[in-house]
Amino acid sequence: MTGPDDNSSAPVASAPKLPRLRLRLSPAAEGHIRRGHPWVYESSVREQNREGEPGELAVVYDRQDRFLAAGLYDPQSVIRLRVLHAGAPLNLDLVWWGRHLESALQRRAALFGENTDGYRLINGESDGWPGLILDRYASTLVLKVYSAAWFAHLELVLGLLVARFPAFRVVLRLSRNIQEWAAQRGFTDGQTLVGDEPDGPVIFQEYGLSFEADVVRGQKTGFFLDQRENRRIVGSMVEKLVSQGDGRRVLNAFSFSGGFSVASARSGAAEVISVDISRHALDSSERNFALNHALVGVARCFHRPVQADVFDWLSEAGGEPFDFIVLDPPSLARRETEREGALRAYSRLSEQAIRKLRPGGVLMAASCSAHVSAEDFFEAVRMVARRSKRSWKELRTTRHAPDHHATFTEAEYLKAIYLMVE
Repeated sequence: MTGPDDNSSAPVASAPKLPRLRLRLSPAAEGHIRRGHPWVYESSVREQNREGEPGELAVVYDRQDRFLAAGLYDPQSVIRLRVLHAGAPLNLDLVWWGRHLESALQRRAALFGENTDGYRLINGESDGWPGLILDRYASTLVLKVYSAAWFAHLELVLGLLVARFPAFRVVLRLSRNIQEWAAQRGFTDGQTLVGDEPDGPVIFQEYGLSFEADVVRGQKTGFFLDQRENRRIVGSMVEKLVSQGDGRRVLNAFSFSGGFSVASARSGAAEVISVDISRHALDSSERNFALNHALVGVARCFHRPVQADVFDWLSEAGGEPFDFIVLDPPSLARRETEREGALRAYSRLSEQAIRKLRPGGVLMAASCSAHVSAEDFFEAVRMVARRSKRSWKELRTTRHAPDHHATFTEAEYLKAIYLMVE
């Protein structure tokens, strides 16, 4: 992968060298790149000198014929170009790529201590690696690819990772939209690219808690690493409630593998109910409790997994009120047309949860729907609190964890709000 003036990308040595793939864009797209946006859509390409192959390094020139950017070309995607570099021309050689990787790693260097070895190392476009994610789980790296453009450079990427992490396993995960294309080239979702295949879930540490990650078949790259900081916050708030004589009952709705449940148990919750529609997820939550049984709080906590649709369960379940409720549903708006329906669903969930909180109880409501803005989501939850006729106080809001930082609007998806209700 070389710079904008290198014509060494010809596939056959004896064939005439192809000219560098050159693109010209609409004025609006030029402006977006200058402001740091990492995508060029198909509809923004006004001119190109020839057809391109997935993974070719294409160069963008502006209306004055000046170098604007270079990126990975993908003719199969509506995101036609994923920008690697913008500004002054330079060679994207192996040294550049090594420094590029190290830059992403150094952003995380001071974030975690020895008791945390599960976190994101490369967050796609926001780290300058468009369409590529790299997560760490102990000594396993999970490389998730969202664009066919990366397969032309997979050997380069693996070489960098092996040099930087010599004793680590590397597992490949594929976005659904490229799985068929990748299979035709010998790559499958969950394939081990470096090292021995995992013989089961990988165990990693998060602030001293042990969790399992299904890196081969699990959602995302095997675990919801993006909620790590919210799990820490929930744990600290439960601990505070317990110290005041409260915080004994916690509800983790849409619990998945029980991350919030285990964090609450360690902090002293006497009872945690994990509700999820997936039996597989609930089984994982029980294994995560077992992994942490040596911790006093976890050993003392009564954990009750409940397989149910959360919407139905919240509307029907009775019993004692809860001291803390976590609402962390999957994305409820996968496209813009689902946005209004998602906001209604978030409102309904929050309304049901507030009814089940004791006086002084805390609600943490989260959204991972990129099509629902943080402002709209927060206001939807606040509106429900106002309508409840109960006194309430907003404790805090959170966005992306620092290893999941977002540098452009389309990358922003995660938000959470904490309310105390009297």
